[in-house]
Amino acid sequence: MSDLLDSRLALLDQPAHREVLGRRLHGIEKESLRVDGEGRLALTPHPAGLGAALTHSSITTDYSEALLELITAPHTGHEPLLEELRDIHRFVYGEIGSEVLWNQSMPCGLPPEKDIPIAWFGSSNIGMLKHVYRRGLAYRYGKAMQCIAGIHYNFSFDEAFWPLVPEAGEPPDMSRQDRQSARYVALIRNFNRYSWLLMYLFGASPALSEDFLQGRPHELERLDERTLYLPYATSLRMSDLGYQNKAQAGLKPCYNDLPTYLARLYEAVSTPWPEYEKFGTIRDGEWVQLNTNILQIENEYYSSIRPKRVARTGERPLRALAERGVQYVEVRCMDIDPFLPVGIDETTSRFLDAFLLYCALEDSPLFPEGGHCSRSANNFLTVVKRGREPGLQLNRDGKPIALKTWAMELLDRITACAALLDRVHGETGYSASIAPQRAKVEAPELTPSARVLEALRSSGMTFQAFMFELSRRHAEYFRGNPCSGELLAKFRRLAEQSHAEQQALEREQTGDFAEFVAAYQAGLSLGTLD
Repeated sequence: MSDLLDSRLALLDQPAHREVLGRRLHGIEKESLRVDGEGRLALTPHPAGLGAALTHSSITTDYSEALLELITAPHTGHEPLLEELRDIHRFVYGEIGSEVLWNQSMPCGLPPEKDIPIAWFGSSNIGMLKHVYRRGLAYRYGKAMQCIAGIHYNFSFDEAFWPLVPEAGEPPDMSRQDRQSARYVALIRNFNRYSWLLMYLFGASPALSEDFLQGRPHELERLDERTLYLPYATSLRMSDLGYQNKAQAGLKPCYNDLPTYLARLYEAVSTPWPEYEKFGTIRDGEWVQLNTNILQIENEYYSSIRPKRVARTGERPLRALAERGVQYVEVRCMDIDPFLPVGIDETTSRFLDAFLLYCALEDSPLFPEGGHCSRSANNFLTVVKRGREPGLQLNRDGKPIALKTWAMELLDRITACAALLDRVHGETGYSASIAPQRAKVEAPELTPSARVLEALRSSGMTFQAFMFELSRRHAEYFRGNPCSGELLAKFRRLAEQSHAEQQALEREQTGDFAEFVAAYQAGLSLGTLD
């Protein structure tokens, strides 16, 4: 354990400081494709009983009309966090008829790209903006890639946390907001250094349905007549088969400080890309993308973790960060575990807390390449494609090190963070979450990715057939334990309220859409982002 980590843990291990650490918040956003009774992508509209995707706080859609996104509120405890996620699943299953939620990060067998429906958010200007943005994604990346699903883990410390762990070299007159933002960015640097460990431990997408590739070239091996895979992969979702294109390939956001990070993203959302300029924004009288820039909006940049701030109505995310600083981080690299009913369990969420606490407390030197670290990026990509390869070595500080050796060293340090969290909460669950991870490092066959491949081989089923069977079993579980009484009434009220809110927006937002888009883009070119 480093001296800095040891001293910071000791500082936090005091009654008053433990209380501040105990006010951490975590929330989950879980994506799932709706599929029909035969496991094919559902081509039906977003079910009205779920509410309006534009305005519902807990149930919306992501890229496709069939790609549900289920969102919990932030919680201080893991039990209520996972219980809310289960409750949302229960309600959804009561409203989607015979359809099933596909409980795997890589998509079900997909129809031709032209038949994959893009999410619709109604006729208001803000609804059309969200829809046109997704049309742009279809053009830029293809529809199949946008059907990939994952779990996003939102995490924050109480604002009083950061002054408890002083950082050498910080100016004495540094504002609380600037200190908090700088510390979250330091956490993100360490996350980028060590997130390969999460891919090894929790990656669960080593295989995919051949339909996903839509004829694209690849280097995957064939497991059966319909299934492609890599023998030692952990997460094809996070590999170069996932969210990639030429425009984004050159983006290297700076993780050394927030202002430079914002400036680089601002440049990306303001700089035209020649290929997109050729296509334009309007074709045959129809909007096809919001603009011709490298990124249409800042959220188009795909990263494994993001600094976040809750934006006000109509406010751009970059402006919210620039004016009020980082409020929380969004971990975006977690695969859905297909063996778990909601894709994640309390053991995993507790481990994530301990891992993120470690990233916050451990020394986090600046990245050498203008705020980017190609060494860390290469380690991550190596593990997502070859993480269970016997004897695999990574690059630590320019020197080779066995994945197993480095993983065990990291788990030793994370164990100390977990032990502190146990003392904070008067339990043993955080420390208990470490043991299964050690077992996976010792025995790679225990990892979710290895279990997926073993299940496919032993069952003799294709990826499509096996994952649908697993998803169907989870559906039976939720349908056997439906929402009722007060909880059902609450979800129905939320659905009705969301429909009323969308209808109000459609009555109010009747102005010219081109002017609305221009005003939205202009929201970046004022004040601190100018």
